[in-house]
Amino acid sequence: MQKPDAMIAHLTDLQSPEACGRLVVKVGSALLVGKDGKPRRKWLTGLANEIAQARDRGQEVIIVSSGAIALGSRILGLENGGRGSLADAQASAAVGQIALSSLWAELLGNHELTAAQVLITLEDLEGRRRYLNASATLHRLLETGAVPVVNENDTVATHEIRFGDNDRLAARVAQAAKANAVILLSDIDGLYDKHPSEPGASRIPMVWGVDDEVRAMATGDSDSGIGSGGMRTKVNAVEIAERAGIALVIANGKYDQPIARAIGLHGDDGIGTLFLARRHDTARKAWIGGRLRMKGTLVIDEGAVNALRDGNSLLAKGITRVDGGFVRGDPVRIEGPDGEWLAKGLAEYDAPECAALVGLHTDEQEKVLGYTPRSAVVHRDQLVMLR
Repeated sequence: MQKPDAMIAHLTDLQSPEACGRLVVKVGSALLVGKDGKPRRKWLTGLANEIAQARDRGQEVIIVSSGAIALGSRILGLENGGRGSLADAQASAAVGQIALSSLWAELLGNHELTAAQVLITLEDLEGRRRYLNASATLHRLLETGAVPVVNENDTVATHEIRFGDNDRLAARVAQAAKANAVILLSDIDGLYDKHPSEPGASRIPMVWGVDDEVRAMATGDSDSGIGSGGMRTKVNAVEIAERAGIALVIANGKYDQPIARAIGLHGDDGIGTLFLARRHDTARKAWIGGRLRMKGTLVIDEGAVNALRDGNSLLAKGITRVDGGFVRGDPVRIEGPDGEWLAKGLAEYDAPECAALVGLHTDEQEKVLGYTPRSAVVHRDQLVMLR
């Protein structure tokens, strides 16, 4: 992997408003809420102090906060932490959001900082217009000096339209806000070369872009018992962030002053794993690359795989199969002949038209379509390579 040309090259760079003027901090449920269902006020008071200190250094901060369902379930007396059913989760979130926003307003208010609640669903960041609206709101709040506190809107989100974890939400929020870095406060010190419970496991302090080797190190395990994430979701978040030129840190939030510990404010090198951005796509390509829901799949042959890797558009000639019910402009998954997910892109045709064009040269397509064909099924300007 090649080292990127980025201002953030070390964990300690996250202390600097020049290198990291805008920071997203993600706080998981297991850190915010104790096993008794009550807020961990002492720990949260310390974190609020750290956020105030970052503001004093000249940094803008966005908080991505879990905890609404956990808080609400205790208030309502619901079992299984409010996750016994979708209705329980939504009801818990409705009550818990009030408690959560009040908590952050109080803690930040102690430092004369204004908290702003921002509730987001997956669809808010998947649709281009709503994504831009969310981006504009975040920018305006930061301009006014407020601290946006973002959470998934679990009151209305169903399983089909949920992020499902706040790791990926934090990366998407950072992308929309044009942040410089994300800190995911977790239950572990960072990414390890093997499961951290195994003898000889070593923390990896820095990663220059996610590749297959890094993905293989990630596991889906979490010992918290409350959160919905895991190392796989965190690596997914890294892949979203790196496309937008955003650094991401996985750090242990169980300690007092977790940000200071992660970024070396006590005079050391910091403790965590820093993922440096491997690329910096255009804003539109970063949005495409960060999308989580695909509407269909295009399977392509080996010749088309090579063409895409050379920076070309996807032509109908190289497509071997079309799946899904997408329409023009929808995001589609592009797979190689071995089933590997190679790319994401926006389709230039509806699914039935794509199916009719499978394997055809450009000069054969007008007869099938009844009109002059477009230059590609997925244009290279609307396509993002994943592998």
